[in-house]
Amino acid sequence: MAKLINQFSEPLASLAQREPSDLQRAIATLRGFISAGSYASGDRLPSEREMIGTLGMSRSSLRKALDALEREGAIWRHVGKGTFVADHGDGNGTGVLAALSHQMTPIRMIQARLCIEPSLAREAAIHASREAIIRIKLARDAAWAATNWADYEAQDDLFHRAVAESSDNILLLSLFDQLNYVRRAVAGSAVVRGSALPPRDHSSFAEHEQIVTAIEARDPEAAQKAMRQHIGAVSTRLFGEG
Repeated sequence: MAKLINQFSEPLASLAQREPSDLQRAIATLRGFISAGSYASGDRLPSEREMIGTLGMSRSSLRKALDALEREGAIWRHVGKGTFVADHGDGNGTGVLAALSHQMTPIRMIQARLCIEPSLAREAAIHASREAIIRIKLARDAAWAATNWADYEAQDDLFHRAVAESSDNILLLSLFDQLNYVRRAVAGSAVVRGSALPPRDHSSFAEHEQIVTAIEARDPEAAQKAMRQHIGAVSTRLFGEG
């Protein structure tokens, strides 16, 4: 057992000593900018062009940092309106969601997703713009190209959010963001992966494709069904429950 522990402790120690990645630095810079600017919940951040000039980072680095903060629930974005600071955890915000996440089981989380996400896919099939469909496809492709589970999960997050955003309903998008915040907290401690990266024949790729096809075809029933089947399959893969 000691030998096995040593095999893992050495790589972990070397990881801890590494320099922060470019993405980590970009995220830290963006956090500092938001904090220093005293932006309150609901405040709109400057445009990407302004932040690129102010922060001295590339558009690609800024967008990756924004994506990371959005997945954490620190900010939220609305196409055509801008990027906004999310609630910082007062009595009505992420503090409540964090507490809620401790009361949820993985199966209850799947049940909540089944109530909300298929309906979002249905709305996306009705309301998605051409640009919104492109964003869904880009997230689908990025998930397929992921070289490890962490990257896959990040891109899978973006795929599902792109579907929600395509509903063109800011209230539904806000509900999705709250659901997703709790989902990440619940699933993060429950999922055990048996491989270093998603296999090329991982069934989620085909499931994502069915969702995209139905939304692009403007078929609400098919989109709703495809999303429901996808989440059911996720439940089966991760927790052994349909």
